[in-house]
Amino acid sequence: MTSAPQTSPPGRTDDELAQSDIPAMLRYGLSFAGPDRTALFGDGAVGAAVLLDRLGIQPRAVAFLAKVVRSGGVRYAAELREPVPGEQAVAIVRAWLESAATAADGIDGEEETARWLEAVAELLTLRHVHRSRVSSPSASGPRPGRWPRRRGRSRSAGTGRG
Repeated sequence: MTSAPQTSPPGRTDDELAQSDIPAMLRYGLSFAGPDRTALFGDGAVGAAVLLDRLGIQPRAVAFLAKVVRSGGVRYAAELREPVPGEQAVAIVRAWLESAATAADGIDGEEETARWLEAVAELLTLRHVHRSRVSSPSASGPRPGRWPRRRGRSRSAGTGRG
């Protein structure tokens, strides 16, 4: 039996992912395993990371929020005055947490929510690392085929060549 080659679905842009209905993805992804959960941890996490990155939220703030969810629960985290810094980010994240609270059943649901927040934090970190490497070519090491120059000495120092 020969199977047809599998092709990946076309990629989605940051703008498309940022427009995802993340509260709905949380409700369905936390309620049902399978494709809904896959979508939550895939496109949903990337879309959330894009939104938070555009608002300047640091990954550590989202990772800390995951710890709060683990220790206090999703409802507790949703009721925090400022679950992440910034008014606009607070409104977005609070909507996510309130949506998750309706679907997160018990400790398992809260653990899934915390894991999702950790995934978002990791994706934010990757975005920051990528951006820093793109903006600073020396951060990734010497260019291929070139030896790095020693600092403080010219190439001809000590060789007698001017």
